[in-house]
Amino acid sequence: MKPAVVLWGVGEIGGVLARGFLRLGHPVVPVNRGDDPERVAQAQPAPALVVIAVGEAALPTVLRQIPEVWKDRLLLLQNELLPMHWQQAGLEQPTVISVWFEKKPGKGPLPLLPSPVFGPNAQRVADALSAVGLEARVLDSEQVLLQELVLKNLYILTTNIGGLRYGGTTGACWENHRDFARALAGEILQLQAALTGAALDEAVLLEKMGQAFLADPDHACMGRSAPARLQRALEQADALGLDLPLTREIARTQG
Repeated sequence: MKPAVVLWGVGEIGGVLARGFLRLGHPVVPVNRGDDPERVAQAQPAPALVVIAVGEAALPTVLRQIPEVWKDRLLLLQNELLPMHWQQAGLEQPTVISVWFEKKPGKGPLPLLPSPVFGPNAQRVADALSAVGLEARVLDSEQVLLQELVLKNLYILTTNIGGLRYGGTTGACWENHRDFARALAGEILQLQAALTGAALDEAVLLEKMGQAFLADPDHACMGRSAPARLQRALEQADALGLDLPLTREIARTQG
């Protein structure tokens, strides 16, 4: 029997990966809410992979609880993820995927774009997704991974925060409010550059964001997490001394 895959966070995206690993012959062991991860690690000290599938708000707490024997076999998949999140937790090289498929309760996964993945278990993750009919791209460097994470953050934050003003779908936003979307995205890129300390190619990222908008033009811009994403972005901007006037104007209209 192949080694187990540990799944910490049994939600929709985690469930898709669980099915993929099961099809590859890996037993899946969950870490449920209230479980002691150290006790699970005693029973599973050498899993093939530990999938951290909790939401982004819970990620910092979970990363502080990772058992030592699991730290070299993690998969991270959260939205708004950046290298600082795992570096602050003392993790050197997790496998990281930027998820470009959607999974709603009671429905099959809906792919938007191939999901880029990088790290020591990248091919294993790509194989698991392929087993359930989803496409992944194995990346060749940390620098490319950073650009892909920024692109996903740009898409998520622009659609969610912009949706607080206009609502609607990504296709309608790009068709009817493109100048607004690009202006807001420019502020989000300022924030991402400050958070990462990286030089970002704004023109390329904006072009790819537009392609993502149209990959699923009926995708709703504003999810339930939109207000929290807006608040988190402004807290980060305040800490970094960034103005972001359009983003702050949107926040004022929500008060």
